[in-house]
Amino acid sequence: MKVQILWAVGLLPLVAVVGCGRPQVKFRRSDANAAAGQLIEWNFDKDTAGGLPAGAEVFSGSWAVRAEADAPSQPNALCQSGTESFPAIRLGDKLFADLTATVRFKPVSGKDDQAAGIIFHVQDKDNYYILRANALEDNVIFFRYGSGSRATLKEGSAKVPTGKWQELKLEAEGNRFRGYLDGQLVVETTDDTYAVGGVGLWTKADSVTCFDDFRVIAK
Repeated sequence: MKVQILWAVGLLPLVAVVGCGRPQVKFRRSDANAAAGQLIEWNFDKDTAGGLPAGAEVFSGSWAVRAEADAPSQPNALCQSGTESFPAIRLGDKLFADLTATVRFKPVSGKDDQAAGIIFHVQDKDNYYILRANALEDNVIFFRYGSGSRATLKEGSAKVPTGKWQELKLEAEGNRFRGYLDGQLVVETTDDTYAVGGVGLWTKADSVTCFDDFRVIAK
């Protein structure tokens, strides 16, 4: 957090707080470079076990492709096994405005959290939206992440079992967002902060979570 002292003539100094959770917008809607109808998919099956998917950018956490016997598409999944505040990884370099994104996920373990999320309209490592499901809390929540601080937009209740593959789905149209778990609408909200950006995956704290079949379609 950065603090600036602003002086006014004849007055006490004024303290202004800069960058304390304030979103930083890098892209405008016109910057979207994913064509309508374009599908990008990551199933991690051609990626080398122990490494990262081609073109991935790790923001935080310990991410690696690994063989999973029950992966929805064999043989690999992408798993996060480290402990950080908010482990996150960006996939690809496309910028999406309106989109539909789906991912299969399995909460493996975690004492503090068992979270799985899609990040979208990513500006950089500190600014994006999150759609997150949590097996310890049995909920699905939209968050806005701004300057490295998280703010809740809307929460919905849903049973999120540990050790089972499930599907998280996001729909973003304009400023309207909808979140689904296994095909059922759980939460919807609106926000105007980020109009376009990249996509990726997310967990929280000590969550060990695996992901497979991440599909993003531009609208």
